[in-house]
Amino acid sequence: MDILCFILSFTVIFKTSTAQMVPAVFMFGDSLVDVGNNNHLPVSFAKANFPHNGIDFPNKKATGRFSNGKNAADFIAEKVGLPTSPPYKSLPSNNVSAFITGVSFASGGAGIFNTSDLTLGQAIPLTQQVGEYESIHGHMVQHLGASGAEKMLSKSLFCIVIGSNDIFGYSNSSDHNEVTSQQYVDSMTLTLKELITRIHNTGGRKFFVAGVPPVGCTPAIRSKQKFGVCNEEINSIAAYYNGKLISMLHELTSALNGLTYSYFNTYTSLDDITHNPSSYGFTEVKAACCGLGTLNAQFPCTPISKLCSNRSSHVFWDLYHPTEAAARIIVDNLFDGPSHFSTPFNLRHLITS
Repeated sequence: MDILCFILSFTVIFKTSTAQMVPAVFMFGDSLVDVGNNNHLPVSFAKANFPHNGIDFPNKKATGRFSNGKNAADFIAEKVGLPTSPPYKSLPSNNVSAFITGVSFASGGAGIFNTSDLTLGQAIPLTQQVGEYESIHGHMVQHLGASGAEKMLSKSLFCIVIGSNDIFGYSNSSDHNEVTSQQYVDSMTLTLKELITRIHNTGGRKFFVAGVPPVGCTPAIRSKQKFGVCNEEINSIAAYYNGKLISMLHELTSALNGLTYSYFNTYTSLDDITHNPSSYGFTEVKAACCGLGTLNAQFPCTPISKLCSNRSSHVFWDLYHPTEAAARIIVDNLFDGPSHFSTPFNLRHLITS
């Protein structure tokens, strides 16, 4: 790398505009934050690169986001003054300039465990996502030098939004007599702890980690319940996982030098929206906007699905995912929200401290 290219790269990182709050955003997770990685997986059924997805995205384009428009990854990027981190699968892995302000490794159907997407055909599990980040880290060190990469990454934001598919996978499995939900959740948190440690070992210091939402209240689950109520058994597993996740993150701050985090209680935030919809501008909290059948949730969002006329009135876009309107509110809560949504502080505090 010649000296001019190095200076230009260095300037991109450290001579940021006043609106840019972090050098880069590295996104790990599932379909809640996938911005197109699954488009590049040839045999995956977990794709959203077709209508009606993207109907409210710029140019009405279906990009691979499981949404009518932007998703949480887009809104987090907007908050910190950066373009949305591009999908890793769309980038040349040895071109630092292509991912100098961040990369998204998130994949629809992904879980903490490698087996959580078996019903969807193919996804990129979190273990592989972290491996892909480690590969990029090597290129950063090569092109920026060890100290330059360390300085950049210590100020960058590492976002982890995952866990729902693992809980869905356990709830649909037949081995509950062999593995209890508590044992399964303990294994989830232990695996996640090991993966966060790997990211920390390569320079990550500021972590945003989202808890799982009340997944038993998604339209897909409600549609199987009498009167469309939530499945509280599934929700109890989600709540237990969130509690274990908070404890694990607290332990990591003592074990890993310089690690700070913001945990967002997605469960509480979405629960508040569904119990007080009018205060957030919603009128429909149970049914999907795009789909077919009971609660519009017995068939995925495809070009032949029914589509609600007012997407902003619905909390859910499809069987599992929020609308753009709901995602925007959730990100407002995680970024600037009160203490009952985030611990030990919200995302703005994390990146400015």
